[in-house]
Amino acid sequence: MHVDGSVSGNAEMGMSGVSGPDTVAAWARVKRRLRAELGEDVFASWFARLELVEVVDGTARLTVPTRFLKSWIESHYLDRVLNTFRSEVESVSRLDVSVRGPSAAVRPATSTPKTSNAASPLARLQAAGNTMPSHGESSVGSDSETHPAPRGDAGGDLNGAPLDNRLTFASFVVGRSNALAHAAAERVARHDGQGALYNPLYFHAGVGLGKTHLLHGIGHAARESGRRVIYLTADRFMYGFVNALKTQNALAFKERLRAIDLLILDDVQFIQGKSIQAEFGHTINALIDAGRQVVVASDRPPTELEALEERVRSRLAGGLVVEIGTLDEQLRTSILSARLAAVQVSHPSFEVSPTVATYVARAITANGRDLEGAVNRLLAHATLTGAAVTMETAEAAIRDLVKNREPKRIKIEDIQKLVASRYNVSRSDILSERRTAAVVKPRQIAMYLSKVLTLRSLPEIGRRFGGRDHTTVLHAVRKIDKLIGEDNVLNDEVELLKRMLQD
Repeated sequence: MHVDGSVSGNAEMGMSGVSGPDTVAAWARVKRRLRAELGEDVFASWFARLELVEVVDGTARLTVPTRFLKSWIESHYLDRVLNTFRSEVESVSRLDVSVRGPSAAVRPATSTPKTSNAASPLARLQAAGNTMPSHGESSVGSDSETHPAPRGDAGGDLNGAPLDNRLTFASFVVGRSNALAHAAAERVARHDGQGALYNPLYFHAGVGLGKTHLLHGIGHAARESGRRVIYLTADRFMYGFVNALKTQNALAFKERLRAIDLLILDDVQFIQGKSIQAEFGHTINALIDAGRQVVVASDRPPTELEALEERVRSRLAGGLVVEIGTLDEQLRTSILSARLAAVQVSHPSFEVSPTVATYVARAITANGRDLEGAVNRLLAHATLTGAAVTMETAEAAIRDLVKNREPKRIKIEDIQKLVASRYNVSRSDILSERRTAAVVKPRQIAMYLSKVLTLRSLPEIGRRFGGRDHTTVLHAVRKIDKLIGEDNVLNDEVELLKRMLQD
């Protein structure tokens, strides 16, 4: 099948029964326009193997190689294809998309090697009747509703990250700050009814507060019930998609990812790249629309994922969003006790007095990983020196953990609200286009503080301030930085705002 408009008859086009050469040429123009309007990536993913069979009584019969491709085109692009076709052939009033059999393999294109290479591996596998390879514990699995994915790079990229056998619901310590997240995770993992629960389920929290532990616990419990699960970190998702594009197996990658019952994606805030973000959004939509469960974790709520498109953020926020709060002292004590008990199984002589344990739980407030590090330090001291763990040795062992407490995570929204309140303007004034002196000054101060106190880039800050350009933010940062060096009153004001935000 040609996709660039260069045709030499029905035999070369692989479209038996087409109503004359004029229709063949019109279809080639339709494909050419779709490629120009939607871009090469979208065209190669969804339209490269869309074939015209015939036009009869105003109905254009089209075929695709898989049910998933048929469903996706009908759900997202049918009207666009119809309108484009109608502009070329006025008599076409409707489209009929069907799935062609394995024997109707796509012919390699002679003038577009990129498209033919992308199509031929999957077509060959469909013709040969290959089945999806098994990958042990991380296998996505297959059933009668899914089409075979090619072996090789695209398949290997979807092995997913392995689940840690230590991170189960049984080993998760529940407290006030994570009780809701734990309950939602267990309900989703053990759900055996139709459809999905709280879809998507979205966890967000700072480092070391239990997000990943819950994700692994969901994965283990769901697999035990026989569900097809894949756990991916953001970097593994990105690598898999990019590698599938390079090896021209992108469609197989998409189809196999959508064939699962439960997708677990960790650290979604790290997903970057326009095409990768678009594919992430398509994947989320396809799974949710099909009633498959999606569980996502990030270090911030969906509304603060500035790098993602608004429609993707909205989709993520449309399910159950649960924040895992900081660990209170009671929960830290429970986590520490559980870890000490686990270590004592393999080191019976290792003992930590209740007084020392209480001190450690009170001194380390950042996250559970630091508590894990404290136990490892105390164990090292006891095993290497042979001395008992005292308060003095505990203080020395965890000194660096106490000093390096995680700073408070400051939100741009909080900065805008505080600055607006301080200068007697509204937050909407700061985000507006108003350029009066009473509004410009607090707006610039808020931009400056956003740059100094958060890790957000200039373009991200600009988007959070009413969609302003990054150069506007840069100008504000430079201006306030210059003024606080010249004006002691302004310097004191800005320092006070910093302290208020950091406390």
